[in-house]
Amino acid sequence: MKITPTALPDVLLIEPRVFGDNRGYFLEFYSVRAFHAAGILSHFVQDNHSLSERGVLRGLHYQLGNPQAKLVRVIRGEVYDVAVDVRKGSPTFGKWAGVTLSAENKQMLYIPEGFAHGFYVISESAEFIYKCSDFYSPSEERGIFWDDPAVGVQWPLVNPTPNLSEKDKKYGTLATRPLADLPKYTPAAPRI
Repeated sequence: MKITPTALPDVLLIEPRVFGDNRGYFLEFYSVRAFHAAGILSHFVQDNHSLSERGVLRGLHYQLGNPQAKLVRVIRGEVYDVAVDVRKGSPTFGKWAGVTLSAENKQMLYIPEGFAHGFYVISESAEFIYKCSDFYSPSEERGIFWDDPAVGVQWPLVNPTPNLSEKDKKYGTLATRPLADLPKYTPAAPRI
């Protein structure tokens, strides 16, 4: 497994080893041993699976009182996946990292607690699965607007206006979030 920091050092791109032959392929996408050896200590408690059509943008979401680290991957189709550092006091506060995840490239993204997360579907449709380090808590869910100009995510839009949920249309910008609605930055121990 190859693990590489993105533009945000705490957000990691993970490339599993793929063993293929004329019958198909095999890959290991999660091993607590490999993740702990790389300094990823999250304990995952919930798996989620979504199906979305081209042009759907989900996010940018985070949980405050029950923060979630996420391990995300695409098993069909292609998405542009984004993490935004929303931890008050972080040296990378308001910065973002984005990668293309697809069934073809088999890459994954690890997003630690305290980051807003979202993805945009580039292919005709996409199946997206992800592990979470805490359970979904509707009362703790927060978000920022996908097109916050101060954050400046460069989404690869196939349509000028993405298909958003009603909830995602109502989020404000990062600058308008009350400080009490932002997670606090705590420096992480250095990765091994």
